[in-house]
Amino acid sequence: MILNAAGTRVLDVYRWGLIPSWAKDLKPGYKMMNARSETVAEKPAYRRLVNSRRCLVPADTVYEWQKSEDQKTKTPMRIFMKTETPFAMAGLWEDWRDAEGRPLRSYTILTTAANRLLKSVHDRMPVIVRPEMIEAWLDPGVKLDALHGVFDPYPEENMDVYPVSSEMNSPRHNGPG
Repeated sequence: MILNAAGTRVLDVYRWGLIPSWAKDLKPGYKMMNARSETVAEKPAYRRLVNSRRCLVPADTVYEWQKSEDQKTKTPMRIFMKTETPFAMAGLWEDWRDAEGRPLRSYTILTTAANRLLKSVHDRMPVIVRPEMIEAWLDPGVKLDALHGVFDPYPEENMDVYPVSSEMNSPRHNGPG
């Protein structure tokens, strides 16, 4: 992920699944992989972070599983930019310390309502930060209420989606195919 550290951009690896600083153990992180952008300013785990600990999660693809009509199977779908270029998802990060005081940094990815292209796959999508808003998103001096439109669904005309092999459903398959 990318964050602002005293005015410098830092690329680092954090644990996905936000663990609030007040948590007693790692369990909350399993439920906090994603956060609804509509409520981050209100929820106790996020409201402090949304103005002070914003980050970007770089990606070139996101996968979502589309349910079949009978709801019995799911097809993995690749979601990406038509230009095949990387993009940045909005995130929030946190410091947590275990009982022995060892630090662990974690993050969550913000979500918003799906655009028209992705609605058939899932009702939510990651908040993709438009290139012109990246600097403001990372600047803790810019408060959330000044980031107009940052949580809007990314324009569907810039994105594409297609089904991929069901081998995505198992970690046993970890090759180029």
